[in-house]
Amino acid sequence: MSRGPWHVAVLMGGWSAERSVSLSSGEGVAKALESRGHRVTRIDMACDVAQRLAETAPDVVFNALHGVPGEDGTVQGMMDLMGLKYTHSGLATSVIAIDKQLTKQALVPHGVPMPGGHIIESESLYAGDPLPRPYVLKPVNEGSSVGVAIVTAESNFGNPISRDSEGPWKHFKELLAEPYIRGRELTTAVLADEALLVTELCPKSGFYDFDAKYTDGMTEHVCPADIPADIAQACKDIALKAHRLLGCKGTSRSDFRWDDEQGIEGLYLLEVNTQPGMTALSLVPEQAAKLGIDYAELVERIIEEALAP
Repeated sequence: MSRGPWHVAVLMGGWSAERSVSLSSGEGVAKALESRGHRVTRIDMACDVAQRLAETAPDVVFNALHGVPGEDGTVQGMMDLMGLKYTHSGLATSVIAIDKQLTKQALVPHGVPMPGGHIIESESLYAGDPLPRPYVLKPVNEGSSVGVAIVTAESNFGNPISRDSEGPWKHFKELLAEPYIRGRELTTAVLADEALLVTELCPKSGFYDFDAKYTDGMTEHVCPADIPADIAQACKDIALKAHRLLGCKGTSRSDFRWDDEQGIEGLYLLEVNTQPGMTALSLVPEQAAKLGIDYAELVERIIEEALAP
């Protein structure tokens, strides 16, 4: 396929909790495309986004939005109705993958190992724990570890949880409660139906939360991860299987937790990100670079798949 030059609308920003990450991703993409001679129109997502896209009339939209409504199928459905070509996954895939419980329902029956757990009403936490401690609470449809809390046996939020304590229950009516899996944080990117590498994420303190992900120096990335070959291969196999089962396009990133005391039985897929970050600290560009694919080449490959018949 010809590599342009294309007219690309880079859709970024928006109003989700991940706005700042999206703006950083979008600006990186825009500059990379301009460096390759493509025409770029930057669009900060707002309520007039359909009008602005219609006026721009791009060859393709690079969807650099993260979170709702850019990653949950809303924007995808709008662009489908407008007849626009766009990067990353389509409407149905986005609706399922943004919802952690729907993702489990789609993947677990096909043998993908994921933690147990269930949806709870946040208000119920003040009466008692939904699972034995330690356990994890997370919003059902947020990314970048937004609103994730680990409730420990040391009663870090009170026992029972106090109404005065700070946690995701303050901001979300429903939460997903899952057993806490001790061990190591791993992630694998898939690009154009090929699993790339496995990265281990080693936060300097605490766990791999929003700040650890996007603050330089707070997390060490070990890529490729220093793990047994069978675990690395399992991560890549599961990531590619999830990518295909969900119908992902362009690139996705699968996040894992691995209890290294349990061997292969301790490996669990946590979630699949259909629009992973493209910032200077992001994991997909880092893995691609390790394989000789520079940032601009990565962006062009993602766009090529969007433009393919």
